[in-house]
Amino acid sequence: MAQGSVNLNSDITAVSRYEKLTQDRTQFLVRGRQCAALTVPAILPEQGFSASSSLPTPYQSLGARGVRTLASKLLLSLFPGVPFFQYKMDDEALKQLADAKRGEVEQALASRERATATELDVCVFRPAAFTFLQHLLVTGNAVLFVPTENGKKDPSKARVFRLDQYVVRRDPAGNLLELIIQEQVDLRNLPEETRSAVLTMEKFRSAEKGSLDDQTVALFTHCYIDFEQDKWVVYQEAEGVRIPGTEGTYLREEFPYLVSRLVIQPGEHYGRSYVEEYLGDLDSLEALSETLVEASAASARVVFLVDPSGVTQLKVVAKAKNGDVVAGKAEDVQAMQVNKATDLSVAKQQAEEIAGRLAHAFLLHTAIQRNGERVTAEEIRYMASELDDALGGVYTLLAAELQLPAVRLFEKRMEKRLKVPKLPLDMVKPVIITGLEAIGRGHDQRNLQMFVKEIIGILGPEIAQRYINVAELIGRSAASYGIDPSGLILSEEEIAQNEQQSQMQAMLQHLGPEGLKQLGGMGQTALKAQLGGPQGVAPAAPPTE
Repeated sequence: MAQGSVNLNSDITAVSRYEKLTQDRTQFLVRGRQCAALTVPAILPEQGFSASSSLPTPYQSLGARGVRTLASKLLLSLFPGVPFFQYKMDDEALKQLADAKRGEVEQALASRERATATELDVCVFRPAAFTFLQHLLVTGNAVLFVPTENGKKDPSKARVFRLDQYVVRRDPAGNLLELIIQEQVDLRNLPEETRSAVLTMEKFRSAEKGSLDDQTVALFTHCYIDFEQDKWVVYQEAEGVRIPGTEGTYLREEFPYLVSRLVIQPGEHYGRSYVEEYLGDLDSLEALSETLVEASAASARVVFLVDPSGVTQLKVVAKAKNGDVVAGKAEDVQAMQVNKATDLSVAKQQAEEIAGRLAHAFLLHTAIQRNGERVTAEEIRYMASELDDALGGVYTLLAAELQLPAVRLFEKRMEKRLKVPKLPLDMVKPVIITGLEAIGRGHDQRNLQMFVKEIIGILGPEIAQRYINVAELIGRSAASYGIDPSGLILSEEEIAQNEQQSQMQAMLQHLGPEGLKQLGGMGQTALKAQLGGPQGVAPAAPPTE
């Protein structure tokens, strides 16, 4: 076995490997919890958090609003309602398909793209992808599980694992070598053999029998690269006990766990987050917001001070109701004032400056999308451009570690369900369209239109029509728009039949009634068959002038 791999048959357990690899994760957990506390605390709560625990509440909501807005824009740009990828054929494959119509091939591939996009909805992928993007923005790390197998009753759904639920190990180039996921499961969900072995442990033997029904155990999913087989090896264990039947292997391109990072630093097993880059501003805004909120509450407090040496009695002021007339002097009663407005204005101005910088960083001031039921492709394309500029080319990383693996996994999922046939991967490969071309095939469609327009402008309509295959042009245009032209565009046979009928109608008009009589019975029968008339009925003669 190659250096760096883990032997499945050794005595090393997933628990021991998990505890060893947590040392490299500690600093990233601390940093991630700091970022979550100032934005969305539920994304990465403190250690020991449970359903009965309470989360901290930030004094400002700008961090949470920025994360949600940026994650929503990323989701819309990465996974829009139309296919976000397209199939590309290499030049050798195109030469082999010289006799076939390229437009028909592209239409079939476009149909497969639409089927893959539909499968995303069946797997409830977009809600999981939104949570996944939130974790990337706040903590810089997350794991997205895309099941290729179907559930017994319902289709399996995608899942997200946060940073404190897994550990990883990478090589110097950043390639993933090992992944261990820890999650809590009910003891009753374990196989009988594993459950019996777990119950023999000391901590379970001392527990009351009735309490074991609601007992949870730590389930570890251990994944690592076997360099000899060039495959991912996966197995599960609970409380150090290997679960039979969970061993399996995956090809590298079929590994269902997408382990992504947002910001990569050389030599680090984990990534950095987008929020971490603005942690100083968020921390300062939190402190200033806390000061302003508490000072405003103190300033809003109403307390009346009565001069003890004055003629106004304290009891009279305390018991007086609104509108009462009492005896006293106004100079004896004064409202307590903080008189810190000047000092607080400085804090307020500083907080507004920091909030402006953060709003610009999270694209809160960029009004790209309209509030309407329909959003045009141009608006989403502009949004993708803004995001690409603001995030420094983050699409390149997300395309490699999120979009492209997701496409391959959903392809595998559909192939197992026999919804689509297998593709020759050496000839046809999916290509992610990102950045300015984030919306389907709009870029190809514009290039096609410009090309045809230029040819017509140079050669003229009559000469260009001799060289341009109109049927092929229509087929490629439909594929670039992602439209199924079946039943919409006439086939060549239908076009030829329509042209033949038009010619016969013109000839019939030219012959007139006298010409029809000269044709005789056989000629009229043949003409009627060409025009598609019913048997035994001669075509109607054109009207005479």
